[in-house]
Amino acid sequence: MHEHDKHVSSIKNWTQPVITVGLLLVATIAVLVLLTQMVTDTPNAAKDDETAVLSRIKPVGEVQLAVASGPKGQLSGEQVYTQVCKTCHEGGLAGAPKVGDKAAWVKIIAQGLTPAVDHAIKGIRAMPAKGGNPDFENVEIERAVVFMAGKAGANWKEPPPSATAKGAERTGEEVVQAACGKCHRTGEGGAPKVGDRAAWTPRVAKGLATVTQAALKGHGGMPARGGMAELSDAEIKRAIETMFNSGIGKPALAAASSTPAPAMAMAAPPASGKPDGKKVYDMTCLVCHAAGVAGAPKVGDKAAWTPRLKTGIDTLYASAIKGKAAMPAKGGNTSLSDADVKAAVDYMAAAVK
Repeated sequence: MHEHDKHVSSIKNWTQPVITVGLLLVATIAVLVLLTQMVTDTPNAAKDDETAVLSRIKPVGEVQLAVASGPKGQLSGEQVYTQVCKTCHEGGLAGAPKVGDKAAWVKIIAQGLTPAVDHAIKGIRAMPAKGGNPDFENVEIERAVVFMAGKAGANWKEPPPSATAKGAERTGEEVVQAACGKCHRTGEGGAPKVGDRAAWTPRVAKGLATVTQAALKGHGGMPARGGMAELSDAEIKRAIETMFNSGIGKPALAAASSTPAPAMAMAAPPASGKPDGKKVYDMTCLVCHAAGVAGAPKVGDKAAWTPRLKTGIDTLYASAIKGKAAMPAKGGNTSLSDADVKAAVDYMAAAVK
Protein backbone atom coordinates (compact mmCIF):
# COMPACT_ATOMS: atom_id res chain seq x y z
CA MET A 1 0.00 0.00 0.00
CA HIS A 2 2.88 2.31 0.80
CA GLU A 3 4.50 1.57 -2.59
CA HIS A 4 1.16 2.29 -4.37
CA ASP A 5 0.88 5.74 -2.76
CA LYS A 6 4.41 6.56 -3.81
CA HIS A 7 3.58 5.58 -7.40
CA VAL A 8 0.47 7.82 -7.51
CA SER A 9 2.38 10.71 -6.02
CA SER A 10 5.07 10.29 -8.69
CA ILE A 11 2.47 10.47 -11.49
CA LYS A 12 0.99 13.67 -10.05
CA ASN A 13 4.42 15.26 -9.84
CA TRP A 14 5.11 14.94 -13.58
CA THR A 15 1.56 15.45 -14.96
CA GLN A 16 0.91 18.80 -13.27
CA PRO A 17 3.76 20.65 -15.08
CA VAL A 18 2.61 19.10 -18.38
CA ILE A 19 -0.95 20.36 -17.86
CA THR A 20 0.30 23.81 -16.89
CA VAL A 21 2.49 24.05 -20.03
CA GLY A 22 -0.44 22.90 -22.17
CA LEU A 23 -2.71 25.58 -20.78
CA LEU A 24 -0.08 28.24 -21.41
CA LEU A 25 0.25 27.09 -25.03
CA VAL A 26 -3.52 27.26 -25.58
CA ALA A 27 -3.65 30.76 -24.08
CA THR A 28 -0.73 31.91 -26.24
CA ILE A 29 -2.36 30.59 -29.42
CA ALA A 30 -5.63 32.33 -28.52
CA VAL A 31 -3.85 35.66 -28.04
CA LEU A 32 -2.02 35.26 -31.37
CA VAL A 33 -5.31 34.52 -33.16
CA LEU A 34 -6.92 37.65 -31.71
CA LEU A 35 -3.95 39.80 -32.70
CA THR A 36 -4.02 38.37 -36.23
CA GLN A 37 -7.72 39.20 -36.59
CA MET A 38 -7.15 42.75 -35.38
CA VAL A 39 -4.36 43.30 -37.90
CA THR A 40 -6.16 41.74 -40.84
CA ASP A 41 -9.44 43.53 -40.06
CA THR A 42 -7.89 47.03 -40.24
CA PRO A 43 -7.71 47.22 -44.08
CA ASN A 44 -11.25 45.83 -44.26
CA ALA A 45 -12.43 48.58 -41.90
CA ALA A 46 -10.79 51.20 -44.10
CA LYS A 47 -12.33 49.57 -47.12
CA ASP A 48 -15.73 49.60 -45.41
CA ASP A 49 -15.31 53.32 -44.68
CA GLU A 50 -14.52 53.98 -48.34
CA THR A 51 -17.50 51.88 -49.44
CA ALA A 52 -19.72 53.87 -47.11
CA VAL A 53 -18.47 57.14 -48.60
CA LEU A 54 -19.05 55.90 -52.14
CA SER A 55 -22.52 54.75 -51.20
CA ARG A 56 -23.31 58.12 -49.66
CA ILE A 57 -22.34 60.13 -52.77
CA LYS A 58 -23.97 57.77 -55.24
CA PRO A 59 -27.24 59.22 -56.58
CA VAL A 60 -30.31 57.11 -57.29
CA GLY A 61 -30.19 55.22 -60.60
CA GLU A 62 -26.76 56.09 -61.91
CA VAL A 63 -23.49 57.70 -60.94
CA GLN A 64 -23.68 61.43 -61.55
CA LEU A 65 -21.40 63.58 -59.44
CA ALA A 66 -22.00 67.01 -60.93
CA VAL A 67 -23.97 68.92 -63.50
CA ALA A 68 -22.05 70.41 -66.41
CA SER A 69 -22.89 74.05 -66.90
CA GLY A 70 -21.76 76.89 -69.09
CA PRO A 71 -21.32 76.93 -72.86
CA LYS A 72 -20.63 73.57 -74.41
CA GLY A 73 -16.93 72.85 -74.80
CA GLN A 74 -15.83 76.07 -73.10
CA LEU A 75 -14.97 74.97 -69.54
CA SER A 76 -11.28 74.83 -68.67
CA GLY A 77 -9.58 71.76 -67.28
CA GLU A 78 -9.50 73.24 -63.79
CA GLN A 79 -13.21 74.06 -63.94
CA VAL A 80 -14.11 70.51 -65.00
CA TYR A 81 -11.83 69.11 -62.29
CA THR A 82 -13.52 71.29 -59.66
CA GLN A 83 -17.03 70.34 -60.79
CA VAL A 84 -16.64 66.57 -61.05
CA CYS A 85 -13.11 65.06 -60.89
CA LYS A 86 -12.20 66.58 -57.52
CA THR A 87 -14.74 64.37 -55.72
CA CYS A 88 -12.48 61.32 -56.10
CA HIS A 89 -9.10 62.62 -57.29
CA GLU A 90 -8.53 65.06 -54.42
CA GLY A 91 -8.47 62.36 -51.76
CA GLY A 92 -7.74 59.25 -53.85
CA LEU A 93 -11.24 57.87 -53.34
CA ALA A 94 -11.89 54.41 -54.87
CA GLY A 95 -8.29 54.16 -56.04
CA ALA A 96 -8.34 57.35 -58.13
CA PRO A 97 -4.81 58.77 -58.54
CA LYS A 98 -4.56 61.81 -56.27
CA VAL A 99 -3.82 65.13 -57.96
CA GLY A 100 -0.17 66.02 -57.42
CA ASP A 101 0.85 62.45 -56.53
CA LYS A 102 3.67 61.83 -59.02
CA ALA A 103 4.03 58.16 -58.07
CA ALA A 104 0.35 57.55 -58.78
CA TRP A 105 0.43 59.36 -62.13
CA VAL A 106 3.77 58.14 -63.50
CA LYS A 107 2.27 55.10 -65.30
CA ILE A 108 -0.62 57.11 -66.69
CA ILE A 109 1.70 59.80 -68.01
CA ALA A 110 4.00 57.14 -69.50
CA GLN A 111 1.08 55.70 -71.49
CA GLY A 112 0.52 59.06 -73.16
CA LEU A 113 -2.27 61.59 -73.45
CA THR A 114 -4.50 59.66 -75.90
CA PRO A 115 -5.03 56.52 -73.74
CA ALA A 116 -5.49 58.63 -70.61
CA VAL A 117 -8.18 60.76 -72.26
CA ASP A 118 -9.85 57.69 -73.76
CA HIS A 119 -10.11 56.07 -70.31
CA ALA A 120 -11.51 59.26 -68.82
CA ILE A 121 -14.14 59.59 -71.55
CA LYS A 122 -15.21 55.93 -71.60
CA GLY A 123 -14.60 55.14 -67.93
CA ILE A 124 -12.22 52.65 -66.35
CA ARG A 125 -12.51 50.42 -63.28
CA ALA A 126 -14.42 52.33 -60.57
CA MET A 127 -14.51 55.58 -62.56
CA PRO A 128 -17.65 56.07 -64.67
CA ALA A 129 -17.53 57.56 -68.17
CA LYS A 130 -16.76 61.28 -68.03
CA GLY A 131 -16.61 61.15 -64.27
CA GLY A 132 -20.30 60.32 -64.16
CA ASN A 133 -21.47 63.39 -66.10
CA PRO A 134 -22.20 62.74 -69.80
CA ASP A 135 -23.00 66.43 -70.38
CA PHE A 136 -19.31 67.30 -70.62
CA GLU A 137 -17.82 67.58 -74.11
CA ASN A 138 -14.89 65.27 -74.89
CA VAL A 139 -12.60 68.28 -75.23
CA GLU A 140 -13.53 69.40 -71.71
CA ILE A 141 -12.64 65.97 -70.32
CA GLU A 142 -9.32 66.16 -72.17
CA ARG A 143 -8.58 69.52 -70.57
CA ALA A 144 -9.33 68.05 -67.14
CA VAL A 145 -6.94 65.14 -67.75
CA VAL A 146 -4.22 67.56 -68.90
CA PHE A 147 -4.81 69.73 -65.84
CA MET A 148 -4.47 66.81 -63.39
CA ALA A 149 -1.51 65.24 -65.18
CA GLY A 150 0.20 68.63 -65.22
CA LYS A 151 0.08 68.71 -61.42
CA ALA A 152 2.16 65.51 -61.46
CA GLY A 153 4.77 66.85 -63.88
CA ALA A 154 3.32 66.09 -67.35
CA ASN A 155 3.87 68.72 -70.04
CA TRP A 156 0.75 67.96 -72.05
CA LYS A 157 -0.97 70.94 -73.68
CA GLU A 158 -4.58 71.74 -72.80
CA PRO A 159 -6.85 72.35 -75.82
CA PRO A 160 -7.91 76.01 -75.68
CA PRO A 161 -11.60 77.00 -75.62
CA SER A 162 -12.85 77.52 -79.14
CA ALA A 163 -13.59 81.06 -80.24
CA THR A 164 -17.23 81.96 -80.03
CA ALA A 165 -18.83 82.35 -83.44
CA LYS A 166 -19.66 85.90 -84.45
CA GLY A 167 -23.19 86.80 -83.41
CA ALA A 168 -23.33 83.90 -80.91
CA GLU A 169 -22.12 85.69 -77.80
CA ARG A 170 -22.58 84.08 -74.41
CA THR A 171 -25.25 84.96 -71.91
CA GLY A 172 -24.28 86.46 -68.57
CA GLU A 173 -24.78 83.13 -66.80
CA GLU A 174 -22.59 81.35 -69.38
CA VAL A 175 -19.79 83.87 -68.82
CA VAL A 176 -20.09 83.44 -65.06
CA GLN A 177 -19.80 79.68 -65.48
CA ALA A 178 -16.91 79.82 -67.97
CA ALA A 179 -14.81 82.54 -66.35
CA CYS A 180 -16.10 84.42 -63.31
CA GLY A 181 -17.40 81.41 -61.41
CA LYS A 182 -13.93 80.09 -60.63
CA CYS A 183 -13.57 82.78 -57.97
CA HIS A 184 -17.06 84.18 -57.50
CA ARG A 185 -18.62 80.79 -56.67
CA THR A 186 -16.13 80.19 -53.86
CA GLY A 187 -15.07 83.69 -52.82
CA GLU A 188 -11.47 82.92 -53.77
CA GLY A 189 -9.12 85.88 -53.45
CA GLY A 190 -11.80 87.98 -51.79
CA ALA A 191 -14.13 87.86 -54.81
CA PRO A 192 -17.75 88.58 -53.81
CA LYS A 193 -19.59 85.26 -53.87
CA VAL A 194 -22.53 84.86 -56.19
CA GLY A 195 -25.69 85.36 -54.16
CA ASP A 196 -23.98 87.17 -51.26
CA ARG A 197 -26.21 90.23 -50.78
CA ALA A 198 -23.87 91.91 -48.27
CA ALA A 199 -20.88 91.63 -50.61
CA TRP A 200 -22.70 92.85 -53.73
CA THR A 201 -24.74 95.75 -52.34
CA PRO A 202 -21.81 98.24 -52.17
CA ARG A 203 -20.71 97.21 -55.65
CA VAL A 204 -24.19 97.73 -57.03
CA ALA A 205 -24.09 101.20 -55.49
CA LYS A 206 -21.09 102.04 -57.66
CA GLY A 207 -23.09 101.34 -60.79
CA LEU A 208 -22.97 98.75 -63.55
CA ALA A 209 -20.69 100.83 -65.80
CA THR A 210 -18.07 101.35 -63.09
CA VAL A 211 -17.95 97.70 -62.04
CA THR A 212 -17.91 96.53 -65.67
CA GLN A 213 -14.91 98.74 -66.47
CA ALA A 214 -13.07 97.31 -63.46
CA ALA A 215 -13.80 93.78 -64.69
CA LEU A 216 -12.62 94.61 -68.22
CA LYS A 217 -9.29 96.00 -66.98
CA GLY A 218 -8.86 93.71 -63.99
CA HIS A 219 -8.30 94.85 -60.41
CA GLY A 220 -7.02 93.41 -57.14
CA GLY A 221 -6.47 89.70 -57.71
CA MET A 222 -8.89 89.51 -60.66
CA PRO A 223 -7.32 89.31 -64.14
CA ALA A 224 -8.67 91.40 -67.02
CA ARG A 225 -11.90 89.92 -68.42
CA GLY A 226 -11.81 87.16 -65.82
CA GLY A 227 -8.79 85.62 -67.53
CA MET A 228 -10.63 84.99 -70.84
CA ALA A 229 -9.33 87.58 -73.29
CA GLU A 230 -11.78 86.46 -75.99
CA LEU A 231 -14.79 87.72 -74.02
CA SER A 232 -16.39 90.82 -75.49
CA ASP A 233 -17.25 93.95 -73.50
CA ALA A 234 -20.94 93.08 -73.83
CA GLU A 235 -20.38 89.57 -72.46
CA ILE A 236 -18.51 90.94 -69.43
CA LYS A 237 -21.32 93.43 -68.82
CA ARG A 238 -23.91 90.65 -68.94
CA ALA A 239 -21.91 88.61 -66.45
CA ILE A 240 -21.71 91.54 -64.03
CA GLU A 241 -25.44 92.10 -64.28
CA THR A 242 -26.08 88.39 -63.69
CA MET A 243 -24.06 88.56 -60.48
CA PHE A 244 -25.78 91.81 -59.49
CA ASN A 245 -29.12 90.05 -59.92
CA SER A 246 -28.05 87.05 -57.84
CA GLY A 247 -26.87 89.28 -55.03
CA ILE A 248 -29.61 91.89 -54.69
CA GLY A 249 -32.56 90.68 -56.71
CA LYS A 250 -33.50 91.83 -60.19
CA PRO A 251 -32.44 95.47 -60.61
CA ALA A 252 -34.54 97.87 -62.68
CA LEU A 253 -31.87 97.86 -65.34
CA ALA A 254 -31.65 96.72 -68.96
CA ALA A 255 -28.69 94.54 -69.88
CA ALA A 256 -27.07 97.25 -71.99
CA SER A 257 -27.72 100.08 -69.54
CA SER A 258 -24.83 102.05 -68.11
CA THR A 259 -26.99 104.04 -65.67
CA PRO A 260 -25.33 104.45 -62.27
CA ALA A 261 -26.66 103.33 -58.91
CA PRO A 262 -29.72 105.59 -58.40
CA ALA A 263 -31.52 104.00 -61.36
CA MET A 264 -30.59 100.49 -60.19
CA ALA A 265 -32.94 100.12 -57.27
CA MET A 266 -34.23 96.60 -56.71
CA ALA A 267 -37.51 95.76 -58.29
CA ALA A 268 -40.42 95.82 -55.84
CA PRO A 269 -41.08 92.41 -54.21
CA PRO A 270 -44.15 90.45 -55.27
CA ALA A 271 -47.42 91.71 -53.83
CA SER A 272 -47.55 88.67 -51.54
CA GLY A 273 -44.14 89.52 -50.13
CA LYS A 274 -43.17 85.83 -50.29
CA PRO A 275 -39.66 84.79 -51.40
CA ASP A 276 -39.24 83.09 -54.77
CA GLY A 277 -38.53 79.43 -53.96
CA LYS A 278 -37.43 78.58 -57.49
CA LYS A 279 -34.96 81.46 -57.54
CA VAL A 280 -33.45 80.34 -54.23
CA TYR A 281 -33.27 76.78 -55.55
CA ASP A 282 -31.54 77.89 -58.78
CA MET A 283 -29.11 80.05 -56.83
CA THR A 284 -28.15 77.59 -54.09
CA CYS A 285 -29.93 74.23 -53.83
CA LEU A 286 -29.51 73.20 -57.47
CA VAL A 287 -25.81 72.43 -56.94
CA CYS A 288 -26.63 69.19 -55.10
CA HIS A 289 -30.34 68.55 -55.60
CA ALA A 290 -30.26 68.60 -59.42
CA ALA A 291 -27.92 65.61 -59.64
CA GLY A 292 -28.28 63.97 -56.23
CA VAL A 293 -24.77 64.85 -55.08
CA ALA A 294 -23.77 63.53 -51.62
CA GLY A 295 -27.11 61.79 -51.19
CA ALA A 296 -29.26 64.90 -51.72
CA PRO A 297 -32.76 63.88 -52.92
CA LYS A 298 -33.06 64.85 -56.59
CA VAL A 299 -35.82 67.28 -57.48
CA GLY A 300 -38.79 65.37 -58.87
CA ASP A 301 -37.64 62.01 -57.48
CA LYS A 302 -40.77 60.77 -55.63
CA ALA A 303 -39.02 57.71 -54.19
CA ALA A 304 -36.39 59.91 -52.58
CA TRP A 305 -38.77 62.60 -51.33
CA THR A 306 -41.71 60.50 -50.08
CA PRO A 307 -40.09 59.33 -46.81
CA ARG A 308 -38.81 62.85 -46.19
CA LEU A 309 -42.23 64.42 -46.72
CA LYS A 310 -43.72 61.94 -44.25
CA THR A 311 -41.58 63.50 -41.50
CA GLY A 312 -43.51 66.74 -41.98
CA ILE A 313 -42.73 70.03 -43.68
CA ASP A 314 -41.55 71.64 -40.42
CA THR A 315 -38.92 68.92 -40.04
CA LEU A 316 -37.72 69.55 -43.59
CA TYR A 317 -37.56 73.28 -42.90
CA ALA A 318 -35.46 72.70 -39.78
CA SER A 319 -33.05 70.35 -41.58
CA ALA A 320 -32.55 72.80 -44.45
CA ILE A 321 -32.04 75.80 -42.17
CA LYS A 322 -29.75 74.10 -39.63
CA GLY A 323 -28.09 71.62 -41.98
CA LYS A 324 -28.16 67.84 -41.91
CA ALA A 325 -25.65 65.09 -42.82
CA ALA A 326 -23.57 66.39 -45.77
CA MET A 327 -25.82 69.43 -46.32
CA PRO A 328 -24.55 72.63 -44.66
CA ALA A 329 -26.89 75.10 -42.98
CA LYS A 330 -28.95 76.96 -45.59
CA GLY A 331 -27.18 75.07 -48.35
CA GLY A 332 -23.96 76.92 -47.53
CA ASN A 333 -25.49 80.30 -48.41
CA THR A 334 -25.78 82.02 -45.03
CA SER A 335 -27.09 85.20 -46.67
CA LEU A 336 -30.44 83.46 -47.17
CA SER A 337 -33.20 84.20 -44.68
CA ASP A 338 -35.16 81.40 -43.04
CA ALA A 339 -38.11 82.40 -45.22
CA ASP A 340 -35.94 82.03 -48.36
CA VAL A 341 -34.91 78.52 -47.34
CA LYS A 342 -38.49 77.51 -46.54
CA ALA A 343 -39.62 78.77 -49.95
CA ALA A 344 -36.96 76.62 -51.64
CA VAL A 345 -38.07 73.57 -49.65
CA ASP A 346 -41.68 74.25 -50.66
CA TYR A 347 -40.61 74.48 -54.31
CA MET A 348 -38.79 71.12 -54.21
CA ALA A 349 -41.57 69.43 -52.25
CA ALA A 350 -44.18 70.66 -54.74
CA ALA A 351 -42.23 69.04 -57.59
CA VAL A 352 -43.20 65.56 -56.33
CA LYS A 353 -46.79 66.23 -55.26
